[in-house]
Amino acid sequence: MAEENKKPENKKPRFNAYWIYAAIILVFLGIQFFGGNSWSQPAKTTQAQFQTYLKQGDVEKIEIINKKIAKVYLTPDAKTKEVHSKKDGNSIFPPGANDPTYQFEFGDLQNFENSIKQIKEENNLDTQIVWNTDSNMWGELFLTLLPFIVIIGIWIFIMRRMSSGAGGGAGGQIFNIGKSKAKLFDEKTDVKTSFKDVAGLEGAKEEVQEIVDFLKTPAKYTALGGKIPKGALLVGPPGTGKTLLAKAVAGEAKVPFFSLSGSDFVEMFVGVGASRVRDLFKQAKEKSPAIIFIDEIDAIGRARGKNNFSGSNDERENTLNQLLTEMDGFGTNTNVIVLAATNRADVLDKALMRAGRFDRQIYVDLPDVRERKEIFEVHLRPIKIDDSLDLDFLAKQTPGFSGADIANVCNEAALIAARQEKTYVGKQDFLDAVDRIVGGLEKKNKIITPEEKKAIAFHEAGHATVSWMLEHAAPLVKVTIVPRGQSLGAAWYLPEERLIVRPEQMLDEMCATMGGRAAEKVIFGKISTGALSDLEKVTKQARAMVTIYGLNDAVGNLTYYDSSGQNEYGFTKPYSEKTAELIDKEISRIIEEQYQRAVDLLEKNKDKLTLLANELLEKEVIFKDNLQRIFGDRPFEKTEEEKVATT
Repeated sequence: MAEENKKPENKKPRFNAYWIYAAIILVFLGIQFFGGNSWSQPAKTTQAQFQTYLKQGDVEKIEIINKKIAKVYLTPDAKTKEVHSKKDGNSIFPPGANDPTYQFEFGDLQNFENSIKQIKEENNLDTQIVWNTDSNMWGELFLTLLPFIVIIGIWIFIMRRMSSGAGGGAGGQIFNIGKSKAKLFDEKTDVKTSFKDVAGLEGAKEEVQEIVDFLKTPAKYTALGGKIPKGALLVGPPGTGKTLLAKAVAGEAKVPFFSLSGSDFVEMFVGVGASRVRDLFKQAKEKSPAIIFIDEIDAIGRARGKNNFSGSNDERENTLNQLLTEMDGFGTNTNVIVLAATNRADVLDKALMRAGRFDRQIYVDLPDVRERKEIFEVHLRPIKIDDSLDLDFLAKQTPGFSGADIANVCNEAALIAARQEKTYVGKQDFLDAVDRIVGGLEKKNKIITPEEKKAIAFHEAGHATVSWMLEHAAPLVKVTIVPRGQSLGAAWYLPEERLIVRPEQMLDEMCATMGGRAAEKVIFGKISTGALSDLEKVTKQARAMVTIYGLNDAVGNLTYYDSSGQNEYGFTKPYSEKTAELIDKEISRIIEEQYQRAVDLLEKNKDKLTLLANELLEKEVIFKDNLQRIFGDRPFEKTEEEKVATT
């Protein structure tokens, strides 16, 4: 059966228009070649040798061509001489009886004629002198038409390139500028990504799978009077898998899948974006049922009327208007579903977000600990790992990591293991990879004075001590004074994954963050610039408590946060100057109270702080076990059963 179905190979060469151009050029060259009598060319000589032959009486006739070339005809007796019989010239065949034997170019015609006349008189010669004009009609015609042929050829070449869209894809050239740049994936296209490659994201995956099912079996849903949704918007932080979900749809769907970016609609020419939208939906309707995926839709979907100070026609708004019309307007086709992805849903136009256009908004959040384990399982498939590697441990060590971050961790771990010439990737390689991504590259050659190193050690020990003493502070994983990235030291914590945060939890975290500067104050009696990142973090937290979450008694249950993003275009604050003073005062009070609280904690545990700092100076890296040995168990430490119950 396989042999019967196999089509015979077509070995005939495909016709190419360039063959015609090559044939025309060859014809002109042939005419030029044959028109110049190239088959029988006289031998080259010089004017001095010619004069010698003339004086000897060997020359019968001189033919002067175009006043610059002299052709020499020898007498029959001269042709028998040995000196002339060897001169065959550049001709393919030897010259005939009536053909010239020699030719040469001379300078001034008058001087040449005078020299011939003088030699004839001195030697009493009757040599004939003939003047002739030699013209090659075809050659001259070719030279006349050559510039026009070149210009026309270049024009045809450019037009063919433009019409085919070569070098920039369809729509990338001048004649296709209004065409859609969408890449089509159909059942014949090799797309290897499937829903099996998408770990976690269970809810989002179900929604997307249902959309694929809508197009595969529409009758199942329309039989009860329902309508197939027009579109679904994937919203979430960067790296959480929005584009990956779309790739999985392209791999799973048995319908045409058009994929493009929001920036593909944007062009410097007026009306191009709207034209590309029309062309995209026209192609999709011709192949319906179909799916259109627009990545980073905020490039064209931003709210209209914002930040348009020019007052002129806005090309982006025209593109958005056309998209709105195509998705839900007169003459729309229900067999085309639009998928879109963005991490800036707050700036999208309200008309785009309404039901009837994007009926479903699928939020793709950062993965929790269970989903992170599943993502690790996917990305560890091609990696040779140690059999004893605990995926639960890796999932717990990467809080707040997105799917893209986890993929990066796996890749970095493999690179670290390969750098050390290991045969497999182990637990320590993954920990080093997490440190590398979170803290940056180790700077082992950074020059640090002993005093600075001591200050860094007490600073990091202060963070560790205060976080150990506070109930709601994140539990410590390890502390290091090895410089990484821009930081001179770092402490790694394992924060609880909370959906809601209470004021006492935020205050404990702020107090632990201020523990570094507090330790410098307690031990050295002075502070330094090393707490810059700590101050930035606590200031943001305190400002969020007061102005966003309404967790401050003085300001009250008010929030100045605008989820629609309108504030970023405004020039005025949403509160009065008196309220601004109160906000600044409350932010400062919260931070100073937590700083003083950290100082008091460290004053009471100064000896343990010193022990921890000295051990850190000695080992450069300490772990949770070292703190447990110095401080003892935390009285409010949760057991494993309690941790499981809370998650």
